[in-house]
Amino acid sequence: MLRHLFKLIWNKKGTHSLLIIEVWAAFMVLFGVLTLIVFNLRNYLQPIGFQYDQVWNLELSSNQDTTEVAAKLQRAMQRVKSYSEVVAASRMSSNTPFSANQIGNSVGYNKVNVGGDFYYTDGELFKVLDLPLKKGRWYREADLAGKFVPLVINQKMEDKLFLNESGLNKVVKIDDKTSGKIVGIVDKFKAKGVYMSDNPALFYMFRKDDRWNSNILIKTRPGTDANFEARLVKDIAMMLPGWGVEVGYLKDSRKNRDNLTLVPVLIFLIVSGFLLTNVALGLFGVLNLNIAKRKGEIGLRRAMGATESGVTSQFLGEIWVLATFSLVVGLIFAVQFPLMNVFDLDREIYIIAILAAVAIIYIIVTLCAWFPSKQAAAIHPAVALHEE
Repeated sequence: MLRHLFKLIWNKKGTHSLLIIEVWAAFMVLFGVLTLIVFNLRNYLQPIGFQYDQVWNLELSSNQDTTEVAAKLQRAMQRVKSYSEVVAASRMSSNTPFSANQIGNSVGYNKVNVGGDFYYTDGELFKVLDLPLKKGRWYREADLAGKFVPLVINQKMEDKLFLNESGLNKVVKIDDKTSGKIVGIVDKFKAKGVYMSDNPALFYMFRKDDRWNSNILIKTRPGTDANFEARLVKDIAMMLPGWGVEVGYLKDSRKNRDNLTLVPVLIFLIVSGFLLTNVALGLFGVLNLNIAKRKGEIGLRRAMGATESGVTSQFLGEIWVLATFSLVVGLIFAVQFPLMNVFDLDREIYIIAILAAVAIIYIIVTLCAWFPSKQAAAIHPAVALHEE
């Protein structure tokens, strides 16, 4: 039976080669879109690692003011903490959670270097974001008196940097002049949004005289409204004349980041939907035309005792063989992605996307072939032979 199907396909190789290319293109597009969907869905199902609902981001910019910047930032910080609506406050670098800013660097240990996101903060960040610690503790002011810079890393950084060892209390090299000691390890810190992966992260404690990290994250009490925001901005602006003062909400920033992630996915889904629809219509039309041209063959097979299910199986078998040819070619391309670790994604993501794309292609070709096959099987042999 299989040999007969190959012979039938080879006899019309010109028409069938176009179908093979069409199905192959549909598979490759599906593979790309499903990889993106699986990647985002997998990240979405993982916890983000911190709390942000009641957290505000107070952005301060000194503009042209260059005098006593560090002292002014400290006074602003003290003023923020004095409000009864504020539960906790922390200064940090411009790459606050869900912001578009990014600060990256590498850290080394025993000839292993790992790149990651660096967050420069004070010792209060864990209170503002409710960051749970898996090991050790969060750094504090007294740690700055030591020989090494106090650091906190996330679990992803520990896994990549120390492999099977514990990173707690290890000394790592940040650059030629700076070394740091890891005093604590948090679990996850997905600062780029719920649909993004948990990248290696390192929290670096800066000194009080630091003048660069001018963002203040504020954890407010439930029910704090825009009236407090207006009062906060007014008071800080009076304290820091000529400075830029702006307040943002982390929950709004998270929505914006999520939208930036979802828009490309929706665009790819629409494009792939149009492509799959065209492929399905093309297959349906070609099969209808082929059946119309093969009524004599169908009538002869029925007259010789072929059942309706046998005729249906023949046409389904032909389209499955064509689809298999296309998928074999597509798999040659697709398997290169997990083998060569393209885009640094987990192999499981590519494997799931490949299996899902194969299943969808077989479902589409089966649905497209089912109705024409049933029509062919219903042809009465006498009618088909009479027309011929």
